[in-house]
Amino acid sequence: MSRPTGRVLTLLELLQSGGVRPVAELADRLGVDGRTVRRYVGHLIDLDVPVEAVGGRYGGYRLAPGHRLPPLMLGDDEALAVLLGLVAGRRAGLTTAAGTAGETAAAKVRRVLPRHVARRLDTVLESLAFTSAPGEFATPDAEVLLPVADAVRHRRPLSIAYRDRHGRRSERTLHAYGIVAHAGRWYVTGRDPGTEQDRTLRLDRIEGARPLPGSFGVPAGTDPAQRVLDGFATAEYQYAVTLRIHGTVEQIRAGLPASVARLPEPPPAKGADPSAERWLRVELRVAELAWLPPVLASLDRPFVIERPAELRELVTALADRLAACARNT
Repeated sequence: MSRPTGRVLTLLELLQSGGVRPVAELADRLGVDGRTVRRYVGHLIDLDVPVEAVGGRYGGYRLAPGHRLPPLMLGDDEALAVLLGLVAGRRAGLTTAAGTAGETAAAKVRRVLPRHVARRLDTVLESLAFTSAPGEFATPDAEVLLPVADAVRHRRPLSIAYRDRHGRRSERTLHAYGIVAHAGRWYVTGRDPGTEQDRTLRLDRIEGARPLPGSFGVPAGTDPAQRVLDGFATAEYQYAVTLRIHGTVEQIRAGLPASVARLPEPPPAKGADPSAERWLRVELRVAELAWLPPVLASLDRPFVIERPAELRELVTALADRLAACARNT
């Protein structure tokens, strides 16, 4: 590669780092004068790379949005970060559209890596292990995700075609507050203006989304991620469980995370240490009770079961089994 060509590619890499880069800075980094920098910029423009000049005291050059992606210049660590991100994202269910999109993107980057970088990547991947099995997650289509995200950002109502877990299809209007990725799935939270009810919908079940005229406001203090967690914790399962557990929020959350249980915390007594252990109310909605006694035992905190009575019986039975095992050792 000739030196001018190499410098043109270096210029592209510098511009891709973002922001406006002054001519003096570019000249210093490339080891040339300002006139040569402008000539190199002309070479990039001839290649359809969208470089634009910025005037003024702090002016220079920057990359502008173009009709296509220009050649991407990545450093060694950047290339490794991109590929490892694709591997981890695919495994965690955070890729979008067809599963092949992440694979083809990784293959394109992998194919142009210098040999020494490719060897480093192979070394990492060969030594990398995951503690959980890969999930088989239904991922949202980019043609759904992008208009939903645009509606969230600009507060535009959406008309969506939604298929519920029973396969029933319906047309809905949604005021979307935010997009949340949780446990390998994507959700959108918002409000149905027809029923004035909050909704949390799976993005992979939305079969079409189009913006509607108008706009809407988001209630103060809205936290889309917390709405998703609260939705799981308060879902209309068979059993409503109420407990009182003596401990700190952190101790209780170690076994009963926010996606499982609600902790409507009362304010601490006047003058009390807010981080001290105290009796806290815990509320759950669960389809089955059998998993709760071992979790309560693992917390190793004093607790009181307010409801249901069936849970008291299961805890007593577990305690009897543990005591019997201890006597037999």
